[in-house]
Amino acid sequence: MNTILSFASSLGEDIKWHGSIGNNTQTYVRAGHLSMIYEKGFLRGISCGKTELIRMIYPAVRDSKWLTINAMIEDEAVDIMSDAFIITYKGSYHSGDINFSAKYRIEGRSDSTLSFTMDGEALGETMKNRIGFCVLHPVEGFAGTKCRILHNNDSIEICEFPVWITPHQPFTDIKSMKWVISELICTIDFHGDIFETEDQRNWTDASYKTYCTPLSKPFPVTLAKGEQINQKVELKISGKVCQEKEIDESIKFVTDAALKNDLPDIGIGRSTRPQPLTQNEIILLRKLKFNHYRTDIYLFNQGWKKDAILAANEAVQLNYKLELALFFDENAVNQIKEFIKWHDENKPELALLAIFHKSYSVTPDFLVDNIIPDLKKSLPGLKICCGTNANFAQLNRSRPEPGLNDLICYAVHPREHASDNTTLIENLKGQQYTVDSVKRFSNSKGIVISPVTFQRRFNANSENYEIPVAGNDLPPQVDCRMMSLFGACWTAGSIKYLCESAVSGITYFETSGERGIIQGEYPSRWPERFQSVKDMIFPVYHILYYILKNKDLKVIKSHSSHPMKADILTLSDGQSLKFVLINFTPEQQIVFFQKLSGGYRMKQLNADTFAEAATDPEWLGNTKETAIHLQKEITLEPFSVNFIE
Repeated sequence: MNTILSFASSLGEDIKWHGSIGNNTQTYVRAGHLSMIYEKGFLRGISCGKTELIRMIYPAVRDSKWLTINAMIEDEAVDIMSDAFIITYKGSYHSGDINFSAKYRIEGRSDSTLSFTMDGEALGETMKNRIGFCVLHPVEGFAGTKCRILHNNDSIEICEFPVWITPHQPFTDIKSMKWVISELICTIDFHGDIFETEDQRNWTDASYKTYCTPLSKPFPVTLAKGEQINQKVELKISGKVCQEKEIDESIKFVTDAALKNDLPDIGIGRSTRPQPLTQNEIILLRKLKFNHYRTDIYLFNQGWKKDAILAANEAVQLNYKLELALFFDENAVNQIKEFIKWHDENKPELALLAIFHKSYSVTPDFLVDNIIPDLKKSLPGLKICCGTNANFAQLNRSRPEPGLNDLICYAVHPREHASDNTTLIENLKGQQYTVDSVKRFSNSKGIVISPVTFQRRFNANSENYEIPVAGNDLPPQVDCRMMSLFGACWTAGSIKYLCESAVSGITYFETSGERGIIQGEYPSRWPERFQSVKDMIFPVYHILYYILKNKDLKVIKSHSSHPMKADILTLSDGQSLKFVLINFTPEQQIVFFQKLSGGYRMKQLNADTFAEAATDPEWLGNTKETAIHLQKEITLEPFSVNFIE
């Protein structure tokens, strides 16, 4: 057991057998005035001084279901000079209909130019939706910035990086793009395909993405054995190149007590494991004062009443209200009558109802018109939510008309495009971006995020709800980081950005099992892959316990000078402050508070306390605390969540 707990406490990246492409190694390289990180075949954080120019350049291979196929990297060679570098490697992609290999060359030159070349070949018949380079542009500093697009017919168009999340491609038919930021003129030239740009904030990624091939062209496309793909991306900078100055790497926290919101209602999802909750699990979960208990009810299935009764009984025992996500089909008028009859007979205590249709990605207007009047009449005062069971992208592309619903909803998960730790942390603020954009078209209706999960529950490109996975393999909905310290860190960051955005409600994860906040009384169904133990309490349990214990407090807007390393959630009762400090990295971080002082107490959830926290549901009350002073530096251990009062 100790070995497993030690493994889980240090678990960061999805390990290799769970979809990763290697170890979490980063190499810092320079190309003249440009600095960047090379990691796993990608270039990250391409910057000039303090100014980030490109978030990432990387090759992407997407199969016919839009699943990302990660590379097995071979023959990697890294030649680093003081102001230049050359990196070469081979990437092999083998999964399902993908059988592809490519040789890559990345060259950074002393004149502050950069090139990334792909020479790829289908090793067998390959069916792809996309193979080629992607360039990610950061949102901060870019939103609202003009961009000069050179099209493939050599015409020029002046466009703008969108401020609000656009559902459609802001730039198309790109041969070259040029923009100015911090007096730097940046130019990217694309070779080998036609590129276009999408707003990745639609999937809660904190970036814009320029990619190939245009979505206007048919897909999937079958490559014959031996067919080649050759591409090149080149970056050049000119203008007033920044002077080399020492960059302040110190992490400073600032709070603004004038910017505060109520904490939203926070709930949890019903477990998707086969067994219902046991009595001991209910006793443990009842310690967390969740506002609601989300359960999906498929009214088009004959057995829905059995599922609804089980959920209602568990909700009573947990002392949670039910949040029911109701899924209808073409027989919706009869189905709502049956549901109202069931409700009248069983009288469950409801928090809200979310209304979806099995054949539509967003609640269709005809369903709203035909269903909600009956619900309002039969269940007066109950709040009703419409929107999507999928990503913000689906909601943004089919924005609902102002209707009879009280709330608007969508789900969040961080793994639509990439799964590595760094990307997941970079994209946390993307959750806030979606809320800000929904407010532009929500007609002042409340916003509900339900559910938040680590992994996507279904492929929203082809499905509208989760279908149970057959077979004995670890299902794609499970992410091993759920039981790790990194999982707790990511969750704390998600809570920060969504709560600071003033949403009405959030549903996090599930109660028990491999997608839950505890393992529960049943052992892991996939012990070789998901190495938890029976009765294990996952670190995320304690994060949610702490937030719910303080849910009467206000959330105060807070800022970190380096949010991808460490961040802060601040709570207040109007008299005193409480803080949750998060270290997202595998290294110690030194942090400072600005304009705050006084003596405080700190409790640390880290590798040293992991084993205690994994076995003690009262860990927060029982663990030792350290005296600190906010005028002095504070050390945060790797992958840690720190509670300060």
